[in-house]
Amino acid sequence: MSARLGADFSKLWTASAVSNVGDGITMAAGPLLVASLTSEPALVAGAAFAQQLPWLLIALISGVYVDRLDRRRLVTIVNILRGLAMAVLAAAVATSTVSVPLIYIVFFLLGTGETLADTAFSALVPATVSPERLTTANSRLATTATLGNQILAKPLGGWLFAAGAALPFAADALTFLVAAALTSAIHITPAKQPVAGDSVREDIATAIRWLWRHRLLRTLAVSMGVANVAFCAAFAIFALYAQQRLGLTEVGYGLLLTTFGIGGLAGGLLVPRLGARFGTRTLLRGGLIVEIITHAVLAATTEPLIAAAILIIFGVHSVNWGIVVTTGFQRAVPDELRGRVGSVYALTQVGGAAAGSLLGGLIAQAASITTPFWAAAAAMTAVTAAAWRPLRAA
Repeated sequence: MSARLGADFSKLWTASAVSNVGDGITMAAGPLLVASLTSEPALVAGAAFAQQLPWLLIALISGVYVDRLDRRRLVTIVNILRGLAMAVLAAAVATSTVSVPLIYIVFFLLGTGETLADTAFSALVPATVSPERLTTANSRLATTATLGNQILAKPLGGWLFAAGAALPFAADALTFLVAAALTSAIHITPAKQPVAGDSVREDIATAIRWLWRHRLLRTLAVSMGVANVAFCAAFAIFALYAQQRLGLTEVGYGLLLTTFGIGGLAGGLLVPRLGARFGTRTLLRGGLIVEIITHAVLAATTEPLIAAAILIIFGVHSVNWGIVVTTGFQRAVPDELRGRVGSVYALTQVGGAAAGSLLGGLIAQAASITTPFWAAAAAMTAVTAAAWRPLRAA
């Protein structure tokens, strides 16, 4: 199957699959490592925030350099550096010299690398396949990412940590280096040379203006920014919701989380067929309706099976939406702007997620465990009404 998309895409695809497994391993093992050093919930949660913080601080600047530099070389170098950072963490764990501040530093460096490598990777995809094959390419990337990151890597990360606390981080270091080797073997012409005389501020402003003037992409960015506020406000307290509302144990909660991955895997496989059958406009509008229904059902139900069923549907939608929007951006945004415009879009998503995570706990504490879900359903109803007409252009 990959041969039809070319050897360069096959290398990019394999690099993505390998690095997603590594990311998932660290996502599972990282909190376990922090929890082995401290029992403070805030310190455990702080590790995840340390990795997210660079997206809020430097995502726009990273987008500028993704457009100015050779993207293939940038991804390669960043992956090597991230591999070295993980190797340092693995060595510290193995020698019992690890500390919470060191973990924070390493995770912050990983997040910094993500702002460069992830943005450059997305901009690289259109250089490896023809425009009409972008949906298929992004579908395969999303499918392997879901399978590797959400389904396979999480239990593997926990098992490796139990076998030896340093093992998951050493494994992640290795995946970064393998991904770097695969990316370096891609043969494409650099998309754009540095623009002499352009300032970082001017480059960022150009990207913001371009995105704001494009009605459809602006609608998608704003819609998902608000949707992330709503989603993360609701799901910030999802563990408590599962226990108090659905009556689930820790094992039941873990099983419920896997429904996201199951739905996402199905979504990645179905996107090309759904797009051909219903069209992009219907998928995007239908996705907004799924958002409303998901939050409303979770707010109303006390049955775990009903919650699991709606989360599978939500997983299908979320991957569908991600593939459709990514493909739309790759086709619509000029190559020399893909890094910057992509970083602006990413910032709206991460900013929305961060705001929602902060709001969710406050809302639940002030009202009830289901209030964030009802609020999310109401917010997505307003978003759907505002975005319905602009999505005609999809």
